[in-house]
Amino acid sequence: MATLQETLLTTSNRPSLVRDCARLVDEEVGKKGGLSGLAIKGAFATVKAVKPGFIEGVISALLDEWVGKLEGHFGRWTDGGKVGSFGAACTKDAGGVAEKLLEVTDGKAKKADPKLATIYNKLRPNAKEHVVSAVPGLGRVVDKYL
Repeated sequence: MATLQETLLTTSNRPSLVRDCARLVDEEVGKKGGLSGLAIKGAFATVKAVKPGFIEGVISALLDEWVGKLEGHFGRWTDGGKVGSFGAACTKDAGGVAEKLLEVTDGKAKKADPKLATIYNKLRPNAKEHVVSAVPGLGRVVDKYL
């Protein structure tokens, strides 16, 4: 049986997967409300304007590790007879999926420039809730390639 990495990260799938994930990020940012949402939207718009393609580049750079972190969830889903969709299985454990994905960015922050790490560490306490809210959409994206 093919792993999640072998299925998702083919040369034919990767570009579309990165674009779909970038669209998901756009959608998730667009849903944010309140003052913190306004700040997130402003920062996101600035990054996209100043450095076009940055979001896609970050997604592509982290994708292999993120998919690797999802292998355990994928294995449990396949071992369980692939009941429902993989995305639905991820949504059931959105908190666990979010933690696995954040392990990747946490690891990168530890190796980052101290100024960037400080910014990341200030944002990290709220990151899980944002990632949890994105898990259903991420599941739909991944299901498209399975």
